Amino acid sequence: MSKQPKYRQVADALRREIDNGTYAPGARLPSESELSARFDASRNTVRSGLNLLVTEGLISSSQGLGYEVRSHEVFVLNASRFENLDLPQNGDAYSTDVTAAGRRPHQTFRVELTPAPEYVAERLKVDAGDTAVLRFCHRFVDDVPWSTQATHYPEWLVAKGPRLTEPGDIAEGTTRYLASLGIEQIGYFDEIATRMPTPEEARLLEIGAGVPVLLWTRTGFSNDRPIRCTITTFRGDLNRMNYEIGDLSARSENEPQ
Repeated sequence: MSKQPKYRQVADALRREIDNGTYAPGARLPSESELSARFDASRNTVRSGLNLLVTEGLISSSQGLGYEVRSHEVFVLNASRFENLDLPQNGDAYSTDVTAAGRRPHQTFRVELTPAPEYVAERLKVDAGDTAVLRFCHRFVDDVPWSTQATHYPEWLVAKGPRLTEPGDIAEGTTRYLASLGIEQIGYFDEIATRMPTPEEARLLEIGAGVPVLLWTRTGFSNDRPIRCTITTFRGDLNRMNYEIGDLSARSENEPQ
């Protein structure tokens, strides 16, 4: 006899069936009445179990339509190849990767001069509150919100790269643009974290209840100082990131990418 509360037993059983494919993405779950009979539990107990799965982001509910398994068409990003200027690109790194995956990229831009937040100033080695260029992108894959990207550039860089303050896209990507001016990014430092989204992030990324965001902070360096700090916020349910480090010649071509 399980010591778990009955509603958790309901959630655990349905979670296992979602994981093993009994209920595939997009499938509708049995009604509350049917689940009540199956688990010999009250509808309130069943509803509590279902709501637990909603908060975990596994299912969604619609008034009058019941519960449905959420569809997760995951996009895989190779973070070690992202922005590699030695690789052929079709536009910027984001457009290149999305197009190469057979998906459709779309993004909107906002550019402004803004005081550098403390955590950005620390990474750019400037004083907190110093003016920085913020290039903010709202990115989509097949019209589904994929990420937001906030890139901060130190103000001294504007004199050398005036297009940084122009509204709209820099077609070749800012990393290639700066390299063409002799400001080459020769290294970067990545930080990965997760947390629950802010209300604004949930709105922009259309995140359901219980779904976290993945935060990817990349600080890029020239040969003598940092030149940008990029914070990308991904939907946690639709993204997977990987890195390639060292000699991978022994890796099977059939392994997941």
